[in-house]
Amino acid sequence: MAYRNGTYVAFHANGTNIPGGNSDIDYYNLLKAWSSKTDDDFTMCNSHEKTAAVRDTSSSERLMEVLRDRLKNSKNMILIIGTTTKLDDDWVPFEISQAVDKFKIPIIATYTNISTPIKNPSVYKARWPAALATRINNETASVIHIPYKKTVLLDAIGQFSHNKLPKGKGLGFYNDDAYRSFGIVG
Repeated sequence: MAYRNGTYVAFHANGTNIPGGNSDIDYYNLLKAWSSKTDDDFTMCNSHEKTAAVRDTSSSERLMEVLRDRLKNSKNMILIIGTTTKLDDDWVPFEISQAVDKFKIPIIATYTNISTPIKNPSVYKARWPAALATRINNETASVIHIPYKKTVLLDAIGQFSHNKLPKGKGLGFYNDDAYRSFGIVG
């Protein structure tokens, strides 16, 4: 049985691993930077760092095998949702399907360029990848929807797991009191 303590991070790479605003990799790198700092409380056991690295030139079968292994050892999944995430038609849909259908882990859907409380996740459905929308609509996904903010991410990572799913089926969100405790008003 897998020891599930990692947080898996899915994002639209847009065919590049080069930072600079062309993909959601910048937000993934920011998560890693927050986690590596020792002067604050943000910690994340990154599932991507718990298994062997794979090269971009690896076969699709090899990549799928490694991604499944990472997801198997994860307690939750952060899905970084930017303006182009819904356009990803290979890896993000695969990661969502495995996380929800096979490994039954909750998704922390975090929206880039959103800094106010998310109280009605359906407002953002135009950003959802089809794989996420389908699983929200058929109520198989457990999802908490949050802005891409450090304090909110830290709480969601620590709070939600395969053993403690967010409420609200696929449309979970934090209440006003929680947002106030994060220092976010809106």
